Amino acid sequence: MLVHSRKGKWATWAVFFVLFLPLFALPLLVVLAASFATNWSSVLPSGFTTGHYTAATRGESLQALTTSLVTALTASVLALVVGTWAALAGHALKKRGKRLLDALFMLPVAVPSVVVGLAILVAFSKPPVLLNGTRWIVILAHAVLVTAFAHQSVSAAIVRLDPAYEQAAASLGARPSYVLWRVRLPLLLPSLTAAAGLCFALSMGELSATMMLYPPDWTPLPVQIYAATDRGALFTGSALAVVLMTATVLVLFLVSRIRTKASYR
Repeated sequence: MLVHSRKGKWATWAVFFVLFLPLFALPLLVVLAASFATNWSSVLPSGFTTGHYTAATRGESLQALTTSLVTALTASVLALVVGTWAALAGHALKKRGKRLLDALFMLPVAVPSVVVGLAILVAFSKPPVLLNGTRWIVILAHAVLVTAFAHQSVSAAIVRLDPAYEQAAASLGARPSYVLWRVRLPLLLPSLTAAAGLCFALSMGELSATMMLYPPDWTPLPVQIYAATDRGALFTGSALAVVLMTATVLVLFLVSRIRTKASYR
């Protein structure tokens, strides 16, 4: 919309496709092609099969997909609750306190995720809170890693809120709790759904911290993809990757629909 001439628009589209295809679209297309291949010894695959998807949607693979979905959904809800609460509390703090709170929430993403995994492993491997060997240590790690994004997203939305709505409700005698639940949170709903979608997508693809923490009976799909490719089953790993991408996109599409409906209310 910033380019008005026809030549300028064509040049903009050309630059977009030159950058987009090799950097983003081509790797995904290669993974998609590999998921249907039986052999790939030249530029293009030399065979076609859907057998990799049969294996990717049954047994351990289906269980791993369910594990990833449950982990991502639970971690996203936890992150959204904690991040929203912290953003609302931080908005009432002075500038120095708000900066300190932001820094604390950004710390897990400022260091490698494997460090976060190690910290959680050390912290919760002994009583009084023993989570090592359970699914909850994986969910906790994912929640810690994505809460920063929920906090930042909601914090930015709170700054943009018009205080006149809250002031009007308060002037009519509404209690602070009523203002929070019936005024602030409904106004923040589009940002909350966007933050939830971001947290879900990040959790679905998390691997580094998960590799250090997951128990044998709680194996997320990214771990299984890594295991398949590590033992040389690249085509099976590609099919698992496509299943992971598809499931993530479908959930994000549902979140987008919810966000759109919330925006028109």
